[in-house]
Amino acid sequence: MPHTATLLDLQQQLESVIVGQHQLLERLIIAILAGGHVLLEGPPGLAKTTAVHALATGIDAGFQRIQFTPDLMPSDLTGSEIYDPKNGGFHFEPGPIFNQIVLADELNRAPPKVQSALLEAMAEQQVTVGNHTHALDPFFVVLATQNPLEQFGTYALPEALLDRFLFKCLMHYPSQSEEIVIARRARRVDSGHVEAAVKPQLDPQQVLVIRQQVGAVYIEPSVEAYAVALVSATRNLSQYQAGWGDLVQAGASPRASIALQRAAMARAFLQQRDYVIPQDIIELAPDILRHRLQLDFAAEAEGIDAERIIQTLIEQVDAP
Repeated sequence: MPHTATLLDLQQQLESVIVGQHQLLERLIIAILAGGHVLLEGPPGLAKTTAVHALATGIDAGFQRIQFTPDLMPSDLTGSEIYDPKNGGFHFEPGPIFNQIVLADELNRAPPKVQSALLEAMAEQQVTVGNHTHALDPFFVVLATQNPLEQFGTYALPEALLDRFLFKCLMHYPSQSEEIVIARRARRVDSGHVEAAVKPQLDPQQVLVIRQQVGAVYIEPSVEAYAVALVSATRNLSQYQAGWGDLVQAGASPRASIALQRAAMARAFLQQRDYVIPQDIIELAPDILRHRLQLDFAAEAEGIDAERIIQTLIEQVDAP
C-alpha cells in the first residue's frame, strides 16, 4: 500500500531512539493516521517527552511543548487579543496551541478553565477568544502526559476531556536489559539531542492524504458489529459477569465505538492490509476503553480495575 513502507521506516527510526516502547510508538503512529489525540500516563523518566518530540521530527510537523501548571491561564494556551496603540484597535496574538503537534505536559496539573480551553481545541479543532473563533491547523494533534504518582496540586481530568482522547497509553519501566541499552546510549549521546537521530520521513500534508486512504480500509459488517458489541458491553456488565452490574457508573459512549473502528482501520493500514480483522479490535480495545470507564467505589473496594473489566469482556464477547 502507498506510504506504508515510509511509515514503517518512521517507526523503526523512533524505536532506534526510544528503547523498549514498541507498542507505544505504534499507537502514536496509529493515532496520527487516525487523526486522534493520545494521553500518555507513566512515572517520570520514561522518555514520554522524547517520544513525542521524535515523532514530530519524523513527520516534520510544527511542534510546541506546553508545560501545564496550576497557575496557567487559558490565554497562555490559546493566545489573546492585544491592543495596538498605533491603530487604536486589537489584534489576535496566537498562543502555543496553534501548532500541528502539541505536547501537553503534565496535563492534570492544569486548572479546570485551562482544561476547558483545551477541550474546545480537541473537540472542535478551534479556539474561541473574546467574540472570535479561530481555526486550528487541519493536522492538529494533542499528545498529553500525566504522572500517576503525583497527586498534590493536580486536577482530575473531566470525563468529557478524557473521552476526546483516542488512546490512553500506560508506560511502564523498562526491563533490566533494556535499561542497560538506555544507559549506554545516554553515555554516548547528549540526551538533549537524541531526537537528531530521527530524520523527517513525511510531512503533515502527506499524512492528511494518508488519512483519506485509511478511511477507505474495509470493515466487514461482522467485525463492525463486534467492535460495537465490545463497547456496548461496558454499559451492560451484568450480562457478562455476575455481580459486576454496580462496578461501573458509566460505560463507554458511542464515541468509543467510532474511535475503536477508526483506530483499527489505521492499524490495518499500517500492517499493509486494506481490511480490518478482529485481532485489530482486540489489540486496541484496552487503550481505547480504559479511560472511558467511570468506575464506582464498589470496584475499588473489590480490587477490580478497568484493565480487568476490559480483559474479561474481550474474553466474554464472541469475536467473528
